[in-house]
Amino acid sequence: MNQTFTIPRFRLPGLVAALGVHLPQWPHSLALASALNLAALAGLLPKESLAQMEGRSFLVEVLDAGGQACFACRGGRFRPLLTVPAKPDLSFRANLSAFLQLLARQEDPDTLFFNRELSIVGDTELGLLVKNMLDAIDWPRLPFPGRQA
Repeated sequence: MNQTFTIPRFRLPGLVAALGVHLPQWPHSLALASALNLAALAGLLPKESLAQMEGRSFLVEVLDAGGQACFACRGGRFRPLLTVPAKPDLSFRANLSAFLQLLARQEDPDTLFFNRELSIVGDTELGLLVKNMLDAIDWPRLPFPGRQA
């Protein structure tokens, strides 16, 4: 029996964000930069796209968790930033469920953006580059709860 796992739209309780903003944010930046570097090493991220991201800074905010990850692309690698620049080149803001839906390819960024569930602020050309790069990735099929092998 082939079952699919659907990520529902949800919002974490306000207490989570109230606590989350007081926690150190650098672990999120380190984890996301490391994951992106692994994806690049695995050949999932096109080298020409990475070259166009050189010297640019990015901010990812998970609003309902009170967390953020900030990183930059330097020397062909993603590097965590310990402090958020006054004006990152590109910022993404959404609740956890929207980011999970993007990752699972359950929703596309355009739909989430037009439904006001995803905010993208900054360099429009860079935003399109990132969107197209992520759309082109052939993610390995990962097991999800409820899906049988």
